[in-house]
Amino acid sequence: MKLDAKAKYQDTHEWARREGDLIVVGITDFAQESLSDVVFVELPEVGAVLEKGEIFGVVESVKAASDLYIPMSGEIVETNVTLEDEPELVNSDPFGEGWMIKLQPSDPKQWDDLLSGDEYEQVAQAEE
Repeated sequence: MKLDAKAKYQDTHEWARREGDLIVVGITDFAQESLSDVVFVELPEVGAVLEKGEIFGVVESVKAASDLYIPMSGEIVETNVTLEDEPELVNSDPFGEGWMIKLQPSDPKQWDDLLSGDEYEQVAQAEE
């Protein structure tokens, strides 16, 4: 299982990484491996305002569909439209080209509530 040292995590298997004032969000390597081949990704509209923990999208694979939970409250400022035609990027590069949304956080303090890599690794190992 790969982790991004610059990211934080939540127990629903999304990662979040700061890029300037924005938060970039995707699903973890563990999640993409568990789902298997991703065939479809549904993402929110730019401008949507969501509260931490709300569903922001759905990822579908050959095995299952899974809701995506937003790690911090805020406004969606960009979505990865490339995933509409190339959902497999979630499998091949979950922390890079497989990113899903960019978020302008409304409460930056929520960053401190997310899991460290070590904490997330324990969550993932408990599910194996």
